[in-house]
Amino acid sequence: MGGKPLTLAHLSDPHLPTSGGLSLRHLTLKQTLGYLNWQCRRKDVFSSVLVDRLIVDIKDHAPDHIAVTGDLVNLGMPLEIEAAAEWLMALGPQADVSVIPGNHDIYVRLHRDPGVARWCDYMRSDAFGEQLLRETGVRADGFPFVRRLGLVALIGLNSAVPTPPFVAAGALGDAQLSRLQSILQELERLGLVRVVLIHHPPLARLTSRRRGLRDADALEGMLQQCGAELVLHGHNHTNSLAWLDSRNGRVPILGIASAGMATSAEGAGSLARYNLIRFLGAGGGQRIEVIGRGLAVPGGPIVELDRRALSLKGELTGAVALE
Repeated sequence: MGGKPLTLAHLSDPHLPTSGGLSLRHLTLKQTLGYLNWQCRRKDVFSSVLVDRLIVDIKDHAPDHIAVTGDLVNLGMPLEIEAAAEWLMALGPQADVSVIPGNHDIYVRLHRDPGVARWCDYMRSDAFGEQLLRETGVRADGFPFVRRLGLVALIGLNSAVPTPPFVAAGALGDAQLSRLQSILQELERLGLVRVVLIHHPPLARLTSRRRGLRDADALEGMLQQCGAELVLHGHNHTNSLAWLDSRNGRVPILGIASAGMATSAEGAGSLARYNLIRFLGAGGGQRIEVIGRGLAVPGGPIVELDRRALSLKGELTGAVALE
């Protein structure tokens, strides 16, 4: 990468339209309730046309990589997941796009069906990541996965687990947390900028218990101990910036609104947007510039909404505030 800034586009929660009804083979109470909720309310809130418009805008800005932090679908049905796989292929090749699942992608247990494994090419380590995992004694399959973009390393986590109706909580589990600790420590030793991708907000205070990460306290403690240069998440359908103090500086935690939200009728949700995240400085590793693009008003054009710069020492260096 040399001295060229690296640009990462971050979008989340597109909630691509549910069509074709329910598959009786995988029918559960939760999916039935979710389908009714989609038909009666959510299908008028989320727009695939709007997602397509955001993608066009992203490609116009030619980022080096695109990260999607989950909830590509709504009910975790095989036909939805297959359609999302086609959407990913249209978004870009596996080397240029990284994906992690959200709670709607792993909505219920799908017996004898691969589920989100259909997206595996977008959820696996690259050659650098595979070597790093082998050297640190971490399994090279599954999560976390590691991908290197110059001096930036993406770390993909899976916080999505099947839950009962009306529960949207997630969990990483002890094994994934243990692997994450080794990865963060090794990437710090190598001097890389560590960007963690997770669907659920990583701090318990950022959402309700019913919607939150069950082992958020453990993750928070690890981030305080090991640090990270940036954490990106979705799930809340709002644009947000939080901070976490670690032993080597403050960690910025950026949440992003749903890429498909055409109205704010769901309540607190922001209108559709994505972030362009530019890693600036020597080798792209000293400062982060965050440029928000999306809808300023329902039905409006895709425009720049805000811009700010974050020091990798955990300092806000200026610009228009995020929500």
